[in-house]
Amino acid sequence: MTEHWLIIGASGGIAQGLLQNLLAAGHQVSAISRQPLAEPISGVSWYQLQSAEQGAADAVLTRIFQLSVTAVVICQGWLHGDGHLPEKSLQQVSREALQQSMEINLFSPVFYLQALQPWLQKQPGIRVAVLSAKVGSISDNQLGGWYSYRMAKAALNMLVRCASIELGRVNKTAALFSLHPGTTDSALSAPFQQRLPAGQLQSAAATAERLLSVIRQSQPMDSGLLLNWDGQPIPF
Repeated sequence: MTEHWLIIGASGGIAQGLLQNLLAAGHQVSAISRQPLAEPISGVSWYQLQSAEQGAADAVLTRIFQLSVTAVVICQGWLHGDGHLPEKSLQQVSREALQQSMEINLFSPVFYLQALQPWLQKQPGIRVAVLSAKVGSISDNQLGGWYSYRMAKAALNMLVRCASIELGRVNKTAALFSLHPGTTDSALSAPFQQRLPAGQLQSAAATAERLLSVIRQSQPMDSGLLLNWDGQPIPF
C-alpha cells in the first residue's frame, strides 16, 4: 500500500535519507525546506518556504493534504555554524547562538505544528515525529555543556508534549512525539565524530531505516513521549 509522507526541513542529511528510503519503496513524498532544491528529485513534490509563521505555509499544506498523509517528520535542527560551536562552559554562551538555536530548533517547529494543526485533527491514524535529541533530556544530562542546543531541544520536547495533549482531545488515533535519531553522519555531527565509540555513528540511510520503523510502529499511547531511535522512551 502506497504511503504519503511529508518531510519538513528536507535539505538535511537525515531528511535526505528518509526521502531516498521512501522513494525507493515507491511511496509518495512531499517535502518542504528553506533551502532551494539544487536539482529536481523525481517523485518528490518539493516546496521552498522560509517559515510557516502567519499563514505562510497554508497554501502549500492545502495542496499537500489533498492526498491523505500517512506521517509527517519535522527534521529541522541546528547545532553549530556561522562561527558558533556548542558551548563547553556558561561563559561561552552568546545571545547570537541562543537566538539561532531557538529559531531553528524551537520556533520553526512551533509554527509548523501550528499550521499543521487543522490537518492533523482530520487525518485518522496520522503519525507526527519531531526530531529532537537525547541531550535535550534534563534527567539524562550528566555532562553539562552544549547550552544553546540542550535548552532548545528541552523546550522542543515540552512543545511536543503540550501539542500532543491538545491533538489527542480531537484525534484520538493520532500520535505526535519527539524522536531522537542517534548520531548520524551529517554536517551537524561532522565536527564531533572522531571521539565517538565504534559503531555509534550511523549513515543517513541506516538512521532513516530505523526512524521509519519506529514511526510506523508508533501508537497513540506514544504521544507526547521522547522516543529513542530504537523505539524506547527516553526520560525527560
